[in-house]
Amino acid sequence: MLVLSRKRDQSIMVGNDVRITIVEVRGDTVQLGIEAPRRVAIYREEIYTAIQNANREAAAGTDDSVENLGRPKPPSGT
Repeated sequence: MLVLSRKRDQSIMVGNDVRITIVEVRGDTVQLGIEAPRRVAIYREEIYTAIQNANREAAAGTDDSVENLGRPKPPSGT
């Protein structure tokens, strides 16, 4: 892991297209500004992880789940 020290209003470049700027530092919270092309997806790590988990679950669906698409679900709890 590369560790860099930056102050407010200073930036780092990631490749040629992504600039990350320190917008504000307040206590133990840092606000970052990220400039990147629209084609570059930017997520907080916890959101990225949730998306990856959902994609894995969807890809692991059983053949039975495909066969039952559009069929009403049986009543639960009885």
